[in-house]
Amino acid sequence: MKGRKVRRIAVTAIVLLSSLVIRSTRASDKVEAPEDWATYGGNSSGNHYSPLNKVNRENVQHLREVWRVDVGKGGGLQTNPLVVGRRMFVYTPSEDILALDAATGKQLWRFSAGVPAPQPNRGFSYWRDGRESILFAGIMDHLYALDPATGHPLKAFGEDGKIDLRKDLGDQDYTQNFAVLTTPGTIYKDMIIVGFRAPETQPAPHGDIRAYDVHTGKLRWSFHTIPHPGDPGYESWPKDAWRVTGSANNWSGMVVDLQRGILFAPTGSAVNDFYGADRVGDDLYSDTLLALDANTGKEIWHFQAVHHDIWDRDFPSPPVLVTVKRDGKPVDAVAQTTKQGFVFLFERTTGKPLFPIEEKSYPASDVPGEVTAPTQPLPVTPAPFARQRLTADMLTNRTPAAHTWAEEQFKTFRSEGQFVPFTVGRPTIIFPGYDGGAEWGGAAVEPTRAILYVNANDIPWTGELAPTQAAASEGATIYQSQCAVCHGHDRKGSPPEFPSLLEVKKRLSDAAISDIIHNGRGRMPSFPALQDGGLEAVLKYLGESPGMADLAKVDPQAPSSKTEVGSEASGSKQLPKYQFTGYKKFYDPDGYPAVVPPWGTLNAIDLNTGSYRWKVPLGNYPELAAAGMKATGSENYGGPVITGGGLLFIAATIYDRKIRAFNSDTGELLWEGSLPFAGTATPATYMIDGNQYIVIATSGQRDKKGPQGAAYIVFALP
Repeated sequence: MKGRKVRRIAVTAIVLLSSLVIRSTRASDKVEAPEDWATYGGNSSGNHYSPLNKVNRENVQHLREVWRVDVGKGGGLQTNPLVVGRRMFVYTPSEDILALDAATGKQLWRFSAGVPAPQPNRGFSYWRDGRESILFAGIMDHLYALDPATGHPLKAFGEDGKIDLRKDLGDQDYTQNFAVLTTPGTIYKDMIIVGFRAPETQPAPHGDIRAYDVHTGKLRWSFHTIPHPGDPGYESWPKDAWRVTGSANNWSGMVVDLQRGILFAPTGSAVNDFYGADRVGDDLYSDTLLALDANTGKEIWHFQAVHHDIWDRDFPSPPVLVTVKRDGKPVDAVAQTTKQGFVFLFERTTGKPLFPIEEKSYPASDVPGEVTAPTQPLPVTPAPFARQRLTADMLTNRTPAAHTWAEEQFKTFRSEGQFVPFTVGRPTIIFPGYDGGAEWGGAAVEPTRAILYVNANDIPWTGELAPTQAAASEGATIYQSQCAVCHGHDRKGSPPEFPSLLEVKKRLSDAAISDIIHNGRGRMPSFPALQDGGLEAVLKYLGESPGMADLAKVDPQAPSSKTEVGSEASGSKQLPKYQFTGYKKFYDPDGYPAVVPPWGTLNAIDLNTGSYRWKVPLGNYPELAAAGMKATGSENYGGPVITGGGLLFIAATIYDRKIRAFNSDTGELLWEGSLPFAGTATPATYMIDGNQYIVIATSGQRDKKGPQGAAYIVFALP
């Protein structure tokens, strides 16, 4: 803690600035053809930009649906389709892979791994050198290399065309790891560089960033996001924390500066997410934007956005490469959005902030064992794109009854803004909530003018800690340590994202519950280590009526005979003294956010000056709009796309099932198209035979009350 600087940026001696010369590129590093959408997020810069302008402000109102492909009944689609030449590559909800004719939707081939795969998947990686091409696809914990022409695995890659991403993460039993490639890897030269999704409770694997040879699948380099002895940052953790602490993983994706060979990788929080007594210190490189030498994995610089994170404030989206103007001169930069609603902007090679960042003091935790960081970094400019503190005058006025209810609830909350530690026995407001602010869809940038466009959620959630409870059964103990963080200690959950488990056995068989535990579903990770007696104990517990018989509050210093509670010594595998009681949105009794709108926004920020060009609500609730309450905005997931036609395309909103086109200069809505299900994904745009197309993945998983299904919808001019 001593000697903390205003900027948390380190430039290592390993890589000197003189080594950051522009490197020659291979054919596989060349800029993609403008008519394709051959990279997740549009291109290696991650700017969601296409120069295509056949569809523009003058004719966008004539867009119509030209084809759709239904791909399943269950599950949620988050896929940003890849389009190379005439082929479009997409996932089904069960993670089968389809190649479609991008002009007609006709299926060309289908690949199925033959394994249960209920996790969402956001896209693919595509490597080519002018002679051969490889389609890389994550399916659960494996990375497949496929022939784009046939869908057949390329047997020379790894083991029969795939590698197991649970391996290469340390000396623990790799079969017990949950490491799912939700966001596609990043291509650099002849390597694919991957992060992965990990659990948010112990046990969790180390969140190492790894590069593999695209031809053989062999590991080329690995960066330890939880430092080992001798690594920079090791002193920011308890001794030997790397042996038992997990996550700090890159789950949201990366971008690469192809010319300089710099990989930019944002990381998430370390486990356990909300109580960090066993990881006292700043916890590098959790919650950190890393700039790594893409050739070797060596650190160039880093910026930690949250010291000792106990709020689940991990970086939620890939950064964006952009060139801004400073004193009339171009400066190559990297921009990173956050769940808190911040935009951080850095000079690309040195990590120098291009807008001021202040280290602000925050109160210490009053929870025994917890040691919070004394300061946290806040950007002075731009202003946050989401509200930062809930006050009484912001409570809902939708109806008098809803307002009265919200007032009574608000009196029970602690609401003091960002980075206020959780306390025991009183809910603390997190605003914006755990899902942002910004989310995994990421931001778009218009490269010629350096304008950043980001959609945001603007809904408060609450969080609270409680003493870990000694359990009267093994099943209750396991539930308490692994499941309560999402489903709550009372098993009531926070539907629809975190469903109630009360009377779950009336809805699902033991076999179905076991399948979900072992393979995960939607936002839920898998728990491969839960087998045999432990699994039977959990199944038994879920069939019992809730009550104080199975969970009784006790002094955390007095562990039960079933489970030890308390010690946070390094290397301990005991339960922590305090646990998070579950995610909860601040919704009124009718299911709407208990604050005044906007509940979701779309923002345009000039990165040259840090000023806002415009800000508009994004989405609505159809039933409220019909009653005259139209411009509310709504919860939204998936990002925007910017085009050379002066348009911003975005779907993202959950309840109104729309895709929209805005004037990128003014925020004026120019067109909207109806979707069968919510388009909670990022669109893609491409051109074939002179026609420009816009495609969006849709699914019903986020809105259980709406239509259910999954389909890809494509729009074009007549």
